[in-house]
Amino acid sequence: MRLMISGGGTGGHIYPALALIQRLQERGDLDAVLYVGTERGLESRIVPSADIPFETLALQGFKRKLTADNFRTVALFLESQKKAKRLIADFRPDVVVGTGGYVSAGLLYAATRKHVPTVIHEQNSVAGVTNKFLAHFVDKVAITFPEVAASFPAKKVVITGNPRAQQVAGLKPNDRLADFGLDPHKRTLLIFGGSRGAPKINQAALDALPAFGQADFQTLFVTGNANYGKVKPSLHQLPANVKVVPYVDDMPSILPDISLVVGRSGATSLAELTALGLPSVLIPSPNVTHNHQFVNAKALADAGAALMITEPEIDTHFAQTIIDLMDDDARLVRMTRAALGLGTPDASDQLIAVLQSVIK
Repeated sequence: MRLMISGGGTGGHIYPALALIQRLQERGDLDAVLYVGTERGLESRIVPSADIPFETLALQGFKRKLTADNFRTVALFLESQKKAKRLIADFRPDVVVGTGGYVSAGLLYAATRKHVPTVIHEQNSVAGVTNKFLAHFVDKVAITFPEVAASFPAKKVVITGNPRAQQVAGLKPNDRLADFGLDPHKRTLLIFGGSRGAPKINQAALDALPAFGQADFQTLFVTGNANYGKVKPSLHQLPANVKVVPYVDDMPSILPDISLVVGRSGATSLAELTALGLPSVLIPSPNVTHNHQFVNAKALADAGAALMITEPEIDTHFAQTIIDLMDDDARLVRMTRAALGLGTPDASDQLIAVLQSVIK
């Protein structure tokens, strides 16, 4: 299969694309791949570092308010079509896949105009603007959450799950927690607000550390690189069972040894949690388009796989809520089963089946 793929702006769009590429390589089904992103997006660093051929289109996203800058957005989109069509003609893909972000609009639309088979993947429970636009033109729409199906033409929708899930589903317990001075065989709480960190989550964690220090579990608190400097002055005399670090490289590798996760509810995180059956306390970011993290978290909470706490609901009871949950083995078992029930450990294979179905 000759695969051309595009997704950018956030890790939530990029990592599913990389997971799909990896699975195609593992199966021996990938003849060639070309990733199309932007020069300024996160993908411009992540994709080349994975030794994947990378090209760029000059595009930008729409502003939510009507501004003159949106006219430039339209102009860039129209200009991108010439280069996108040239890339398609040169690469000759069997299928073109978009995983979200405005850059995928330029490539996928050009592919539909050239009658190349096309598939988009929506990771969230609320459809992104780009995917809603592209859904009118592409051959198939792969989704993760059933709740988002109504946003797309019914005859095109296929539920596949998030490819990231299959990438982590086979991970086993290991001794990586020892790298942080923790016991890999002891119950462990992970608090992680994302690569940059989340100030509200960080403050709640700081306030709770004294109580966690007296608990019979250990805590790994990941502040995020951008916020570690703000947190560090408060880290005097940490309890022996609490470790605080700015970031964890290869975060999924430690997840099999975690008992409970406190964090955000982005699509990639939830794919990992459900694939591994990890109970979680989800605190959705209020600063995302269409509040999709709230909807993501609610889907897990409604299924019994997670406890959802919004940022305004974080209060002095936060620490005790976490301690009570960590001490409730029966509830954690139920949450694990519910999370596994939502997981799609063969998500990449399901998506590959969709790609094969549209290739003429």
